[in-house]
Amino acid sequence: MNTRFILLGPPGSGKGTQAERLTLQYGMPQISTGEIFRYNISNETELGKKVKEYVQAGALVPDELVVDLVLDRLAQSDAKDGWLLDGFPRTIVQADAFAANLTETGGAIDRVLYITVPKDVLIQRITGRQVCEACGRTYNVNSFPTKTSGVCDHCNGKVVARADDTEETAKVRIDVYEEQTKPLVEYYRDAGLLTEFDGREPVDVTYAKIEAIINDSPATRMAAE
Repeated sequence: MNTRFILLGPPGSGKGTQAERLTLQYGMPQISTGEIFRYNISNETELGKKVKEYVQAGALVPDELVVDLVLDRLAQSDAKDGWLLDGFPRTIVQADAFAANLTETGGAIDRVLYITVPKDVLIQRITGRQVCEACGRTYNVNSFPTKTSGVCDHCNGKVVARADDTEETAKVRIDVYEEQTKPLVEYYRDAGLLTEFDGREPVDVTYAKIEAIINDSPATRMAAE
């Protein structure tokens, strides 16, 4: 099954939760630029050395280098039967370069899954977010609290709020997303690739709708035959 999907959504939209479930069910790796950066820097690859220079200088990693890193990651064996891109592309420039490469190699994006949530709801979610220091499981004091305050339901680890999940930083992150990444929504809608989901719906409802789109994709149908 060679399924190729892009997951779009602002911080706090719940796309991370959906991505985790999709990778477990369909076996396709969830690939993010953050993961790629960390891997290449820690392993001191040639691309990683270039990224490190920009990161240490506090500069943005150029679009061309980001695309090269993603393409290098997609060439690895675990992605040969499909992938789920989370957080890439971030700009129209990256999207154009990525599409051009897929065309050259005979590939294509199956669908772009866009989870949309109003800004006030996003801020409420982000500022209410908590994470287990031991296992990393995520909770939310408003919508998904722990059974015992401050204690992880899964491992009994300590659950705390992230230092950067303040209202001020939440607004900045959402504004950056809307400025840089939201134009991709129209880009992919115009290309006929976008399917939009209301992220205010229960997680299971959103997942069922995403699952229906994936199961209806040509690659998934072929694999089932």
